[in-house]
Amino acid sequence: MCSEFIVRCSTRRSARALAAGGTRETCLNCAREQPIFTTRAHVFQIDPSTKKNWVPASKQAVTVSYFYDSTRNSYRIISVDGAKVIINSTITPNMTFTKTSQKFGQWADSRANTVFGLGFPSEQQLTKFAEKFQEVKEAAKLARDRSQEKIETSSNHSQESGRETPSSTRASSVNGTDDEKASHGGPAEAHLKSENDKLKIALAQSSSNVKKWETELQSLRESNARLSTALQESAASIEHWKKQFSACKEENDQLRGKIEELEEQCNEINKEKERNAQLSRRLQELETELQDKELELEELRKQGEIIPELMSECESVSEQLQAAEKKNKDLEEKVRTLRTEVEENKHRQTTLKTELKNFLDVLDGKIDELHDFRQGLSKLGVDN
Repeated sequence: MCSEFIVRCSTRRSARALAAGGTRETCLNCAREQPIFTTRAHVFQIDPSTKKNWVPASKQAVTVSYFYDSTRNSYRIISVDGAKVIINSTITPNMTFTKTSQKFGQWADSRANTVFGLGFPSEQQLTKFAEKFQEVKEAAKLARDRSQEKIETSSNHSQESGRETPSSTRASSVNGTDDEKASHGGPAEAHLKSENDKLKIALAQSSSNVKKWETELQSLRESNARLSTALQESAASIEHWKKQFSACKEENDQLRGKIEELEEQCNEINKEKERNAQLSRRLQELETELQDKELELEELRKQGEIIPELMSECESVSEQLQAAEKKNKDLEEKVRTLRTEVEENKHRQTTLKTELKNFLDVLDGKIDELHDFRQGLSKLGVDN
């Protein structure tokens, strides 16, 4: 699966390079790129007009890979959706991958003048991608430092050779004869020749590197132009879909309004049905009550025939009641008198009890005195 993907990516990049007027060398460079890490994610790009909203670059999750070009010693993130390149970002030491949520990360590409965003299905895949980004970033920084060291070394060698060449000419002019030149200047000239050869090789390599960089720059410009065109097309399609969405939304709102009106009408019809059902039930209840009242009226009519007898009985009962009330009043008067007599008797009994108690007390005192008197008499008898 991975090898098929590499072949497809290499073939597509070669075809695009040839279609853009590139050379066969550029195609071979594209084919020599090898994927070092591959994952799947939803790709987004920042809206160029607002610089705030995300615009989806793929309808579904696509393959996102890190590629390493051994000839140019560079790293790129590439993602292809069908025949369309949605990510072609060369990683530089100044780039930074930022996690904005548990499953989303982004980085800014100044060369493409955009910001890429990736939505992963899990947090683990986001973490692996971020770690790989940091690793590739450090590798790109190390490669840049090494290239700078090579350039500084080649410039130092050129300066040293420039300094040594006048001294050797001066030495040859001072030494005089050809034999002396051969005897004294031979090792220095050999050293200078070797240094010149090294400088020529370094210059050739630097010129070839410059050509490679120019080719890379041209390919990047072309890819940026294609990406900007694709971005404009996507923006136009987004505007088209926005218009269609607004039209569908308006139509949906109208349909919702009609549905609400129909629901209101249905509710009113249901309310009318409920009212009719309530009225029919009430009518049946009233008919039942009317029948009951007619039966009661018939009974009252039958009872009305018995009313004269009941009236005579009522008069006799009222007379008896009056007589009973009169007797009751007499009995109440008797009860009152009896109660009064009872109260008086109680009062008399209380008075008699008090007088009897006082009499008993006096009697006890008299008995005590009599007892004392007897004791005194008995003592007198004994004394006599």
